[in-house]
Amino acid sequence: MPNNLADKKTVLSVNDLSVNFGGLKALSGVNLELKQGEVLGLIGPNGAGKTTVFNALCGIVTPASGSLSLHGKNVNWPKPHQLAKLGIARTLQGVGLFPDLSVSDNVMIGANRFAESGLLRAAFGTYSKDEKRLRDRAQAALERVYVGGVSDRQADTLSYPDTKRVAIARALVAEPEILLLDEPAGGLGPQDIEWLNSLINNLKARTSIIIVEHHMDVVMSVCDRIYVLNFGQVIASGTPQEVRNNEAVIQAYLGAHSKAKS
Repeated sequence: MPNNLADKKTVLSVNDLSVNFGGLKALSGVNLELKQGEVLGLIGPNGAGKTTVFNALCGIVTPASGSLSLHGKNVNWPKPHQLAKLGIARTLQGVGLFPDLSVSDNVMIGANRFAESGLLRAAFGTYSKDEKRLRDRAQAALERVYVGGVSDRQADTLSYPDTKRVAIARALVAEPEILLLDEPAGGLGPQDIEWLNSLINNLKARTSIIIVEHHMDVVMSVCDRIYVLNFGQVIASGTPQEVRNNEAVIQAYLGAHSKAKS
């Protein structure tokens, strides 16, 4: 573990996670931990189980076994509606925006962490005072990802890179302690990937991040540590340099990935 993370608190820990789909073992005995202010990468071939880890953390799939702890306390595997209160937010592989809504309305929908104070209902026009507070929060999230000027536009009029930025803003509006980024670089060109790298490095001052990504330049640039999955098991973990030089990783993933890009 990098020296600057060794003394940081563990914010999330997964122990012995297994997930079955019928007779297929999608995950088997997965262990990982996320430190405060860390960017943690999950990489591996297609079907290795990366998104299944995210889906277990988000309550989309039910683990067959394993435990989860947040800030050192064991918790039940969450249901999707409990994520915001636990301080967890996730983006999707696709952007998942509502095309007929404005950008601001799309981002407001991500603010359900504040439902108890009435802010979620403000997204549906229930309370004008709270609606202004929520719109201000949505605008601040959009400005954090440098698309503050598109808040009034309809979502389906945006360029693809801007929809990716809005999707991240929607996750950030709830001010999560843990942010799960699912293939954020997918479909982006070099200039937008530079922006993404910069954004992730800035975000980790306020949130801990787990990123699933096939774009190795992004992973190696922004991640403090990386876990490598293959056939539902962790086959290696360490710093980007350690993972890059791991023979098992080269054979299972990086070698084939490099050939695919050449």
